[in-house]
Amino acid sequence: MIDHLADPGPVIPARRHHAWRLEAKELLRLAVPLAATQLAQMIILATDTVMLGHFSKQALAAAAIGNTLYFLTWLMGSGVPMAVSPVIAHIQGRHGASARENATRRRNNTQSDAENFPVRPRDQRDVRIAVRMGLWTAVLTSLPLLCALAFARPVLLFLHQEPALADGAARFVMGIAWGLPFALGFQVLRSFSTALSRAVPPLVVIVLAILWNAAFDYALIFGHFGLPQMGLLGAGIASASSNIFSFLAMLAFALGAPALARYRILHRLWQPHWKSLADLMRLGLPIGLTMVFELALFNAATLVMGTFGISALAAHQIAITIPSLTFMIPLGIGLAATVRVGLAAGAGDRIAARRAGFTAIAMAALFMCAMALVLLLWPRQIASLWLPDIPANEDVLALAVVFLHVAAAFQLMDGIQVSASLSLRGLKDAHGPMWLAGASYWLAGAPMCVWLAFGLGMKGLGVWLGLAFGLTVAALTLTTRFVLLSKKPLQRE
Repeated sequence: MIDHLADPGPVIPARRHHAWRLEAKELLRLAVPLAATQLAQMIILATDTVMLGHFSKQALAAAAIGNTLYFLTWLMGSGVPMAVSPVIAHIQGRHGASARENATRRRNNTQSDAENFPVRPRDQRDVRIAVRMGLWTAVLTSLPLLCALAFARPVLLFLHQEPALADGAARFVMGIAWGLPFALGFQVLRSFSTALSRAVPPLVVIVLAILWNAAFDYALIFGHFGLPQMGLLGAGIASASSNIFSFLAMLAFALGAPALARYRILHRLWQPHWKSLADLMRLGLPIGLTMVFELALFNAATLVMGTFGISALAAHQIAITIPSLTFMIPLGIGLAATVRVGLAAGAGDRIAARRAGFTAIAMAALFMCAMALVLLLWPRQIASLWLPDIPANEDVLALAVVFLHVAAAFQLMDGIQVSASLSLRGLKDAHGPMWLAGASYWLAGAPMCVWLAFGLGMKGLGVWLGLAFGLTVAALTLTTRFVLLSKKPLQRE
């Protein structure tokens, strides 16, 4: 009798460990294709820089400036398309929490997969409306953003960039700008697919877009296959055409794949749903501003580098591209966390939401530690992939090695801050991360950049150390917010 009533305590930790293992498995299943998609998107940018680096050092520097303007403009319009993912995740979590699934969750203490949720008419309608309004915003925001890009050259001259660089960057922007509406539309469709735990279709599309972009880069930059040699303008046109291709291919997946086609996303496309549009705007605008705060600091750093000369700017472009590639992996993990946390939050399951966020933060931190080691051990060999290691390029490569050493130091903090921020997005917490990001990057990071670069005369190195400081502040504050916010009870929607 005493044995029968013995304390069964060890069973509870075993169940908890099982729940964490299941969460890690589900997060990885979603994160791997998402991270691969993010990495593939950066490979498109890297293809441009590699080919332009072999075209001329001046073209590489001008493309760095042009990409800075274009990417900042894209960020201004991308918040609402990205908000589609947590909105759909909450819909799936809310409607998917049936009585049987709740019983299963109580037994296993884990969240069911979104793709196994029953699809009800209301689910389909709510998801379809979210996608429809997301596509509306992609169109509505593109027009003013395209108008802003038309003033690329005078803006760059106003920011004291060299006239030759401003002219080259304006040519690049002139080509790439036409792909902006399609880039935003692709983000909407990608968010739709990802929130339904269908992360492979966007990956397939992006892989095909890499091949498309590389072929057109080769043809239009250098003048192959009977096409004229267009240099920077050709690189921009190639990137724009790859954005158009990506949107059309993703739309074909959304309309043709059975798991996505049943939502009929183009049904009543022209019919507005103002409440859903307002909800997306309330969530999406802070998301967009959060990304603007972070990446505008890095873009501003590129503009500052332009004042230090072409060598410093070219070295910065090489060095910033490499950690941007490694950053895509924790970004993919964070996007998966948005879905996993959103599913749990929609069902009112605080424990599962908290577990999903912490799992994502740990995975991102481990990966970035490994990347830091790689950047410390082989910085020059990696930089030489972007610019040939010849005496004429020694000044650029030497600076790139210095910058990559700093990048190795901030890898961990970069992985933590993005996974924490996107976990908060899964809780539909957008305003808090927006203010924390603004303070971290512009009240901490930017002043540090200025003080070190100009006050102490460290120039490019000072800029990079300031960036590292801003990322560290962001990682600490965003992680703390997730810890505190995820402790609060969640109301099932």
